[in-house]
Amino acid sequence: VQLQASGGGLAQAGGSLRLSCSASGGTFSNYNMGWFRQAPGKEREFVAGIDFIGGRPDYAGSVKGRFTVSRDNAKNTLYLQMNSLKPEDTAVYFCAVRFGPGLPQRHQSWRYWGQGTQVTVSS
Repeated sequence: VQLQASGGGLAQAGGSLRLSCSASGGTFSNYNMGWFRQAPGKEREFVAGIDFIGGRPDYAGSVKGRFTVSRDNAKNTLYLQMNSLKPEDTAVYFCAVRFGPGLPQRHQSWRYWGQGTQVTVSS
């Protein structure tokens, strides 16, 4: 499975960005999908996840109410709508594929990763 994340960039605090993750090489509609992020000097952390049919999204507490994860199985694409951005959201954002049930927050439980897209939020 190959993943290509895009949509990152520079935003002001309070602004919005929409990330996309295009998948190829597998059956996208079979996989639970997730977004993670990693800031310099920090561990990769779970941001949001969604199951294979697009239901039961899960969010990290720090982004709940501000970020929305969604997917379009017809387009093999995962999305992350990020609103009310904060400087602490600055990180490289990665999309990931999970083989198996659930949406674990441990990054070690996810199988394939995209290359990451940089999000920078200025105050």
